[in-house]
Amino acid sequence: MDGQRREIPGGGLFVRDGIIEQVGLELAGSADQVLDLSGQVVLPGLINTHHHFDQTLTRALPEAQELNLFEWLKVHYRIWARRHPEASRTCTLVALAELALSGCTTAFDHTYIFKNGSRVDDQIEAAREIGMRFQASRGSMSLGQSLGGLPPDECVEDEEAILTDCERVIERYHDAAPGSMTQIVLAPCSPFSVTSRLMTESAALARRHGVHLHTHLGETLDEERYTLERWGMRPVDYMESLDWVGPDVWFAHAIHINDSEIARFAGWGCGVAHCPCSNMRLASGIAPVRNYYDAGVKVGIGVDGSASNDGCHLLGEVRQAMLLARLRLGLLERPLERSEWMTARQALEIGTLGGAAVLGRADVGALAVGMCGDFFSLRLDSLEYAGGLHDPVAATLFCAPSRAWYTVVHGRVVVDQGRLATVDMAPVVRDHNRFARQMVG
Repeated sequence: MDGQRREIPGGGLFVRDGIIEQVGLELAGSADQVLDLSGQVVLPGLINTHHHFDQTLTRALPEAQELNLFEWLKVHYRIWARRHPEASRTCTLVALAELALSGCTTAFDHTYIFKNGSRVDDQIEAAREIGMRFQASRGSMSLGQSLGGLPPDECVEDEEAILTDCERVIERYHDAAPGSMTQIVLAPCSPFSVTSRLMTESAALARRHGVHLHTHLGETLDEERYTLERWGMRPVDYMESLDWVGPDVWFAHAIHINDSEIARFAGWGCGVAHCPCSNMRLASGIAPVRNYYDAGVKVGIGVDGSASNDGCHLLGEVRQAMLLARLRLGLLERPLERSEWMTARQALEIGTLGGAAVLGRADVGALAVGMCGDFFSLRLDSLEYAGGLHDPVAATLFCAPSRAWYTVVHGRVVVDQGRLATVDMAPVVRDHNRFARQMVG
């Protein structure tokens, strides 16, 4: 994914202090650690642009398996509000472990319920245990049912407390330097769970500190009806009225967006996190990802909620993005031009460079000199790729998604021969399942 989109058979990387110094067939110098990846395909680390780690605690709830977004949220809100600091730690470890095993090296999480002493700090410490590059959100909900919002009143926070904690978290943890392992994003949840005031105050605070902004937008037609009834505007117009547009903003889902709004996104420099599996699970619709791509809108991939997916396999999500873009074309009921099809390489670009652009990072997403030493490998002698070696790069998406054999973040091996190398997950999973049972009741 360098500037020339080179593919280098038999190539190698040399990484020093977390940064790539050499890429190619001939590498000079000696290394403290050498990974022999013969017979494997090596790709830039995948970048997850939208997730909800705490939803690993509420996967596959029977009462929420056949519901669309608004009704699905009503089932979950009060359960998520029972999360406590220990559950915050385990859900973060579980989600990041799954992501690392699927080739992800940078992950954003959109947490927006903070009760029972839970803080962003819990998640940041857990991400450091795993060794993942982490874009952490100080999310928020302030518009309860009594004020016309969707969440129960007991699940929302006081706005002054939200803004105070946002500033605390930015000042303590945000690292804007190249190669940073921790960055903070301000992320009010959605138009139907946050007041207009909190949206504008959050944007002003983020811009004073130079951090990015994120929210859900255009996920369902229910949301569109909500903003039209409450403010007399479509969701995109509402965002513009709040100064929630620009290169420092990206939106999750953005399914129900028309052509003129896509052009406005491109002009503003806004980004989009595409979450195909969740959108299918909740019957939300098919995002116009190819239209975004062709219009020059920044697009990345997100696994979204682990209770609306219900997994964290980012390579599988990139594959699904490619397939769903093709399905959307098939609904046009006309002959298709070959140039319209989303290719495997385009989908991989969205999952790497696209995600980096969405997050505002120029130091990840490519195997190139000066970039972070973030990459993963897949064994091409595995069952999944048997007969698929005519084009090993495309096979990574056309064939069934497999586990990463190695995942390396900033030069540190996080997945070693298909196993997580940094945390013993067996006790974590036991604790996580216990917390999940307690929270659901």
